[in-house]
Amino acid sequence: MNTNIKRPIIGVTCGDVNGIGIELIIKSFTDTRIAELCTLVIFASNKVINFYRKTVPDSNFNFYHTKDIDRLNPKQVNIFNCWDEEVNINPGILNETGGKYAVKSLLTASTFLKQGKIDGLLTAPIHKNNVQSADFSFTGHTPFLKSYFGVSDVVMMMCASNMRVALVTEHVPISEVAQRITTENILSKLNIMQSSLQKDFDISRPRIAVLGLNPHAGERGLVGSEEETIIKPAIRQAKDKDMLVSGTYSSDAFFARGYHERFDAVLAMYHDQGLIPFKSLAIGEGVNFTAGLNVVRTSPDHGVAFDIAGKGVADHSSFLHALYFCMDVIANRKGYEEA
Repeated sequence: MNTNIKRPIIGVTCGDVNGIGIELIIKSFTDTRIAELCTLVIFASNKVINFYRKTVPDSNFNFYHTKDIDRLNPKQVNIFNCWDEEVNINPGILNETGGKYAVKSLLTASTFLKQGKIDGLLTAPIHKNNVQSADFSFTGHTPFLKSYFGVSDVVMMMCASNMRVALVTEHVPISEVAQRITTENILSKLNIMQSSLQKDFDISRPRIAVLGLNPHAGERGLVGSEEETIIKPAIRQAKDKDMLVSGTYSSDAFFARGYHERFDAVLAMYHDQGLIPFKSLAIGEGVNFTAGLNVVRTSPDHGVAFDIAGKGVADHSSFLHALYFCMDVIANRKGYEEA
């Protein structure tokens, strides 16, 4: 942490410059009271910020721009200029430019996060297609951060006030999901969830529910064997480690009956199994959190939204929740380490 500033320093990436990321930044950080809680550093360029400032009606967004991470203004939003050149911005268009500068922002912010110059990272949305290059071959933020910070495994955990949903597999084709569901993978995710719920969420004895892979959780092998041969053995091993893990549950009945509110977290087997109910029930407040890192990273629970980019109508609720969530986790970790 920068010892000259007592508040946590939160780095914010700009995401795809043709998406809604910078609009979210402007709308979220116009409120000057946020400076009382943290010091914000936006990794972009003041020229790109000024372009989108014109598209947001009634915004009173002021900032201090710098090229020195050690010279931040704690009373204003700081723009760390990652590039000086003019950028041809085309809101709503998927092109190489959007991905190129999204990666520049992310790499710069991640460097300072690793160096301890910032205390947490809030990432605006990127598009998985146009960020691909020889220097960046990842399907999203989560696998990049796992590689960059050198950890063996992480968990993509979606968080809201009434639920937390984690995934065994993330952005992989449905045809490959079953082969990636192994006892070892499930147990790894459960171990990370257990540790994260304790130190990041201040839950001493977390209760974790595990969903099945197949319809109706396999019906005892009638419509799939993975529950009996793979998932339940992982649950038993977790219980042997004194973890409060239950399952397997049928996904449709589990969420329809509100069982997610009985647990501190839910482990889903694949992306849509967990995220469809999550996004349906956590409208406007969902946060994507990467558990298992030695640093804190959050993001909103949505994408680049090219269909509304540049129109000034994007909802910044999830982005603002992601900021507050980032600060909460930083505080919880500090309390955990001190305890």
